[in-house]
Amino acid sequence: MPSRERRALKTINAKATNIPDEMILGALPAPYQGLHHPPSILPTAITTTKSSKTIEIVTIPDAIDVTKNRKSIGIGLDENLILRILSSRYESVVITCINTLADLIKLATRKPDLVFSGVKYFNFSGTDLWLNDFLDRHGIAYMASNRKALDRESDKSRAKNIMRDSGVATARHFITAPDTHPTAGSVPLEYPLFVKPLTGGDSRGIDANSIVYDFESFRSKVMDIHQSQALPCLVETYLSGREFSVGIFEDNASQKLTAMPIEIIVDENKNGDRILDFDIKKFDRETVTAVTDILVHKQLSDLAKAAFKALGGKSFGRIDVKMDANQVPHFIEANLMPGLRKGYFYRACLLNLEMDYEQMILRIADNGLTHNSDKTRHHPVATLELTP
Repeated sequence: MPSRERRALKTINAKATNIPDEMILGALPAPYQGLHHPPSILPTAITTTKSSKTIEIVTIPDAIDVTKNRKSIGIGLDENLILRILSSRYESVVITCINTLADLIKLATRKPDLVFSGVKYFNFSGTDLWLNDFLDRHGIAYMASNRKALDRESDKSRAKNIMRDSGVATARHFITAPDTHPTAGSVPLEYPLFVKPLTGGDSRGIDANSIVYDFESFRSKVMDIHQSQALPCLVETYLSGREFSVGIFEDNASQKLTAMPIEIIVDENKNGDRILDFDIKKFDRETVTAVTDILVHKQLSDLAKAAFKALGGKSFGRIDVKMDANQVPHFIEANLMPGLRKGYFYRACLLNLEMDYEQMILRIADNGLTHNSDKTRHHPVATLELTP
């Protein structure tokens, strides 16, 4: 890809790729016969010997509204596109829709070599069952971090406390909700402050009013998040410098980390501030560029690697970073299940490694197959227990 195209990268078409029925070829290996969603084995332009590894792309029913189940879905996948890409390298790739606990137990019985999924957990009869916990129990490899790491990053206050304890720079912060800090004197940090939801992603709840300069604006924004997001707030010292995101790839064979920084630039809003808010992300109004300054690149890379390790991240992830007024990078938050459409993680791969989308997906799968490769011991399905 020409360098000018990489520099100009801003908005990438993430439309789904449909696979015609007539392209579905071949018979299934015995463990996969009778599946409701059979695999599509697509011809490739280059004749190569495909890997015999078996991969299941695990999804939820279409009827489930992902926008209302964000806590249980870590990554929204275009499963048909992922299927086409993985089928170019692996002989046995299927899409498995999990409707019931019985479906999940059948998956464990088939024991695929890799589960490729963006699902965090399922809710069966009012009880949450974390997918990666289940897969760990049955010795099945998956593509991302384990539950413990995901728990650490999802609570932004907990993640920041881990950074502080690990010596990674992060802004001072506290947690609040309506009436938790009822008077001006009860607010423990000096203004300006930045107010956002304690959990969640995609900059939900962040807008031009997220930077607060006095008690009235502080109280108003906290109430807004309480009413619109039904969440407590993370409040931190406002960092006025440049904004970055750093993709991380871990080589699961060597545990070596590769950091891929990008800078995210937004226009000033009505208040003269530059905030990467929900609407800017939704409508792709930001500009993403490569980090060309060698010193800044190293600072961002070192911080992101340290943060990823401190959280116990595996395989891949993304660390968000912002500079203060003195251009010192600070940890903002982490995403250990970053989006696998064509967002910041993909753009980090493209701008740093000249890695296209198919190469990125294949590397994630290869990494997942290497990760937990020692999980070959027998795990009896009959001993399955649901834990809240």
